[in-house]
Amino acid sequence: MKLKLMAAAVLTGFGAFAAPAARATEAAAPSFTFASIEGGVIDTAAYRGHPVLVVNTASLCGFTPQLEGLQALHKAWGPKGLIVLAVPSDDFKQELESGKEVSEFCTLTYGLTVPMTDITPVLGEGAHPFFKWLKETQGFVPRWNFNKVLLDGEGRVVATWGSMTKPESSAIRAAFEPLLPGA
Repeated sequence: MKLKLMAAAVLTGFGAFAAPAARATEAAAPSFTFASIEGGVIDTAAYRGHPVLVVNTASLCGFTPQLEGLQALHKAWGPKGLIVLAVPSDDFKQELESGKEVSEFCTLTYGLTVPMTDITPVLGEGAHPFFKWLKETQGFVPRWNFNKVLLDGEGRVVATWGSMTKPESSAIRAAFEPLLPGA
């Protein structure tokens, strides 16, 4: 079934992997909480003052090697204030069965140490409130795994990118660098 969904997406063209640009808005995201993959809670209020790159991820996707890029951003720019938040989701039927499996896979295969939520819905009525807020205020809905959303230090959406844009791309770097504390 997962292979059929991937094939269907590829057959419809790479447009299925692109995300629309966010609408310009001054609306800052309220604070959201996510269940952490390690247990406990991730509260986005703790990220105020820092740019945050939120990425919906999946372990069994053709774009999964982008986890290397997410880790590289975290390692290089985390000490300077960038927060990279991975949000595993099975909405596109490409995620492992449990948060424990996802955590082990990401750690062992990619050495991932970025903050990571538990498996979280990003689409439809059951979507996490953060993704509902994105849809309502920005018209942004992830169209596939590894869509990226950059928030500034106040929680405003700066830009969005689709799956084809790699985390370490010059476009993403140019968008977050001026937002770093002290920049």
